[in-house]
Amino acid sequence: MGERERRIGLTLGKYAPFHKGHQYVVETALREMDEVIVIIYDCPETIDISLPVRAGWIRTLYPAVRVIEARGGPNEVGYTPEIKAMHEQYVLGLLEDQRITHFYSSEPYGEHMSEALQAADRRVDMGRTSYAVSGTAVREAPYEQRAFLDPIVYRDMIKKIVLLGAPSTGKTTLAKVLAERYATVWMPEYGREYWEQHQMDRRLTKEQLVEIAEGHREHEEILFNEARRYAFVDTNAITTYMFSLYYHGEAHPRLAELAQLAVTRYDLVFVCDTDIPYDDTWDRSGDVQRMEFHAAIRADLEQRDIPYTLLHGTVEQRVRQVKAVLYTE
Repeated sequence: MGERERRIGLTLGKYAPFHKGHQYVVETALREMDEVIVIIYDCPETIDISLPVRAGWIRTLYPAVRVIEARGGPNEVGYTPEIKAMHEQYVLGLLEDQRITHFYSSEPYGEHMSEALQAADRRVDMGRTSYAVSGTAVREAPYEQRAFLDPIVYRDMIKKIVLLGAPSTGKTTLAKVLAERYATVWMPEYGREYWEQHQMDRRLTKEQLVEIAEGHREHEEILFNEARRYAFVDTNAITTYMFSLYYHGEAHPRLAELAQLAVTRYDLVFVCDTDIPYDDTWDRSGDVQRMEFHAAIRADLEQRDIPYTLLHGTVEQRVRQVKAVLYTE
């Protein structure tokens, strides 16, 4: 007997966003095929999450899948001969001479695309009985539909907002108030909790500061999956890194790495100004240190080329300033 033909499955879509219904199609193909290819269309008119980020969801969840990022494809939808031909030629062009044996979909276009590919037409869950979900429904109400999204997808459906600033600049109060106003969750500064439990003479080691940054990041990941549209975060690894420089003159390499990862981790950065009275509690080092640290944080953000908005005034004034930025997003 001759050698069995290698089975190569293809599926495609906008994946805006990539939900459990899409996952079901991909997982079915992975079970049945020797190789699976996914074409993901660029669609800035449909969703504001970039093509590389959306493609990254699939690569992360399914490392065995070959993902093709499709830019400049046809925007027309429908089943006229002209529109069908347009999409067929575009897909064939992307694949070049790649042989496809099975085309996977849960849409009527499976018929004409399979014919164009000279592949078997493999429909999966056409009636949405396994996963009653649609991309439109998820985009309209991501929080309510989050059960249909993997956490790595949902975290990119929300705006991650971090509040930075020196000690006693109102970050915690503001984060809490903003979360209440937007009916969402907020992330307290994990470092404070850790410091209260582990400090010696009000100091922590460089290794302990790494533990703070790691712990804060782990708590954030949990928070992001519970957020509704926005997640407000009090402090991040950059601040912990700054503390290490201030008290030790250097930082652990892992802490420097976590600080660098924080550069692109958040969608918006706000810095709380020092124009509120200093709260001189026992665990703080004085107003002079507050002013020095404030200047250092701003200088570091500018050096890292991180855009930020400086907040000033009362809590209500700061809330209005944040709202104005969110309104323009």
